[in-house]
Amino acid sequence: MKQSEQIKKIIDFALREDIGKGDITSLATVKSNQKAVGKFLVKDNGIIAGLSVAKQVMKSVDNKIKFKTLINDGAEVKSGDIVAEVSGNARAILSAERTALNFIQRMSGIATAASIYAKAVSHTGAKVTDTRKTAPGLRLLDKMAVKIGGCDNHRFGLYDMFLIKDNHIEVAGSITKAVDACRKFMRKKKKKFLIEVETKNLVEVQEALNCKADIIMLDNFEVEEMKKAVLLINGVCKVEASGGVNLSTVKAIAETGVDYISVGGLTHSVKALDISLEIIPL
Repeated sequence: MKQSEQIKKIIDFALREDIGKGDITSLATVKSNQKAVGKFLVKDNGIIAGLSVAKQVMKSVDNKIKFKTLINDGAEVKSGDIVAEVSGNARAILSAERTALNFIQRMSGIATAASIYAKAVSHTGAKVTDTRKTAPGLRLLDKMAVKIGGCDNHRFGLYDMFLIKDNHIEVAGSITKAVDACRKFMRKKKKKFLIEVETKNLVEVQEALNCKADIIMLDNFEVEEMKKAVLLINGVCKVEASGGVNLSTVKAIAETGVDYISVGGLTHSVKALDISLEIIPL
């Protein structure tokens, strides 16, 4: 499915969820021919994201609505900025308001967090990435926001790369057996996927190296142990740091020489950016 089709499905579901059989308050209090203009007002400092999605929300409710973007996605914004204007049928604008704001606020919150993390490691070669810890049904938009904020996307789902974690290793019997099983799977399917292996200590790092993994994940390693692992790997494959990463630790982790740092907090516990829609009748 194309990305545009996925976004449309997400928006259509969100609108059905909110409007249902009809916005009874707007139907009761607003005349059918009433026009209005609305301004999307930012009430906090951050990175704006999701305006294209908000526009699509408005157009999905009423295609005659006019949506004017004043500040582009990815730009820094501050409290008091007007990022977009919408005009048209008042009922339609009011019905679409909350869904549009929900998308913009969440995506802008993610982009803002991503921007802070990206700046914290910008002096190194490390890239901060997201994880699969996204809101169910919103992964595409969550990961779009991460990119807008300046960080990278990890795998999108369970289907696009192998990530052999501790439970897979436990069930398979060892890292070696798990990697061998993945290679056998690829031969059978005649498809190629990257293989990443989660490790908990230097012994497991060496086993993953022996298996010629494409990426070795250092899970919950202390910084000094991480440095040893990076030296041991010595550029043979990519290295990812994961587990409990936050803004107070990410700089030191990046300076160990890892290639990627995965941060679940980018999406699973994001603080929405405060944005409102101020509507004036015409």
